[in-house]
Amino acid sequence: MKAPSTAGTLVRKIEARTPAHRDRAIDGLRALALLAVPTGHWLLGGFTRSADGAIHNASPLSAFGGFAPVSWILQMLGIFFLVGGYASVLSFRRHEGSTGEWLKSRLARLGRPVLGVTAVWAALLPLLHHGFGVPGDSLRTASTLVIQPLWFVGVYTVVTALTPFCVRAARRLGVWAAAPLLGSVAVVDLLRYGPYADAMPSWLGVLNILPGWLFAYQLGVSWGEGRVSRRHAWGLLLGGAALFAALLVWCGYPMSMVGVPGEARTNSHPPSLLVLALAAAQGGAAILLRDRLGRLLKRPALWAPVVVINLSAMTILCWHQTAMLAAAIPGSYLGEIPGLVGAPDSVGWILARLAWMPLFAGLLVLIGRYARGFESPWTRTGTARRAVAGALAAGFAVFALGLA
Repeated sequence: MKAPSTAGTLVRKIEARTPAHRDRAIDGLRALALLAVPTGHWLLGGFTRSADGAIHNASPLSAFGGFAPVSWILQMLGIFFLVGGYASVLSFRRHEGSTGEWLKSRLARLGRPVLGVTAVWAALLPLLHHGFGVPGDSLRTASTLVIQPLWFVGVYTVVTALTPFCVRAARRLGVWAAAPLLGSVAVVDLLRYGPYADAMPSWLGVLNILPGWLFAYQLGVSWGEGRVSRRHAWGLLLGGAALFAALLVWCGYPMSMVGVPGEARTNSHPPSLLVLALAAAQGGAAILLRDRLGRLLKRPALWAPVVVINLSAMTILCWHQTAMLAAAIPGSYLGEIPGLVGAPDSVGWILARLAWMPLFAGLLVLIGRYARGFESPWTRTGTARRAVAGALAAGFAVFALGLA
């Protein structure tokens, strides 16, 4: 009799340990949104190599404007915030003790992995530069990429802290609790890009950061409170899609959902009204497909990967850029390598990058075996070690943001 495979054993173990009441569709949506982050960064982010061997950021979107619709699919942060709001409602409803204790627990789970990756990179920088001769410009490029996804964690931390207020708004206004956030972003965009744009201060877009990302989270909270019906979901899907198309066709919004080098405007940093339109359409589709996705994930072989991805959520977010850099920095010593180091300006580069992505994924799995410890409570880490980690993380942030 053939012994069961290790993978098969793991699948059965995960299935056996899954509570009957677990909402598999929500976990599936979160896993999908999580995987879109490294996929987008790996596919839409490239490197050029200067004469001194240093690597610099580049994007295939600069050469392939028609590639922009790919970013519409891979920009799934709206789904992530939607599901985050839904899950926070369930957690908030179940919590015992004070609201402050609940928030402290949720925020600690977000903060530990961020502190871990930034502290590790702070320790690596001098070693890479002085020990292995990695050019300073390469290290600045690497630091920018590592810290790039962490803005999301900061914003998510703030919106999580607002959960009690979002719950009260959802109970009073239902799905319409998100409408003022949409209106706020629309007003700021009108000021930024309308007839009086030249008279507006350059920092005005910062006002969109909180309402721009809180919009989908508030929708998720309302959904978790049972205040979003299928009729509302159809309204979100169709209304969001119509607004998205109108903004592109008649209002001159950039096609790409991510920043393109050389472009004066960007949709995501800070979020524009186009981001909210996409989030509404994606959110409506997710709510409509929830039951079907839940039935699909009743299959143990499909459910097991979803569980593994969700258990490694923060590791994926914090370390996926490091996985790509672990291939690109050594590769830069060999000169230009198609799809890895070299101008992303040809179809050949795109095909080569697709071929490199399994290696990036393998490196992320390898790194994750050690980095996942940062997600667990630091019960054996004393105050002195936490202070050192904090100091290292702060130093790395200063370097990455170009303040040093």
